[in-house]
Amino acid sequence: MYSSESFYMTTQQLRPGAKIADTDVFDLAMSWRGYSINKMCNALTDPNNRDACKQDEEAFMASYGLTEAEKRLVRARDFSGLLAAGGNIYFLLKLGVVTGNGLYYMGAKMRGETYEQFLATRNEKSAT
Repeated sequence: MYSSESFYMTTQQLRPGAKIADTDVFDLAMSWRGYSINKMCNALTDPNNRDACKQDEEAFMASYGLTEAEKRLVRARDFSGLLAAGGNIYFLLKLGVVTGNGLYYMGAKMRGETYEQFLATRNEKSAT
């Protein structure tokens, strides 16, 4: 059995709206800003939607109401830009996989590195 004290958070929490240097905090405002991006990406859990996205990405984006600016980010596979636009990294991973940009490819792009440069920084060299 846990004591009632174990249910209290022991780490200091940031006040709502607090900024961390060089970091986008995914808060409620950002969630709303990226709603269409995240809804579209989450739809990619369905195999039929993955197929639809691969067959006609433009129509798929339009069906989720992405703005022209958001569409440009998707077309460019600008994952850093999509994060800044309110995309949730866990939903963006679905887009990455569907477009042939798995986690390490996304990481490389976000760091401005080639895939090979990024892999060289990993502890497990055979990981892909």
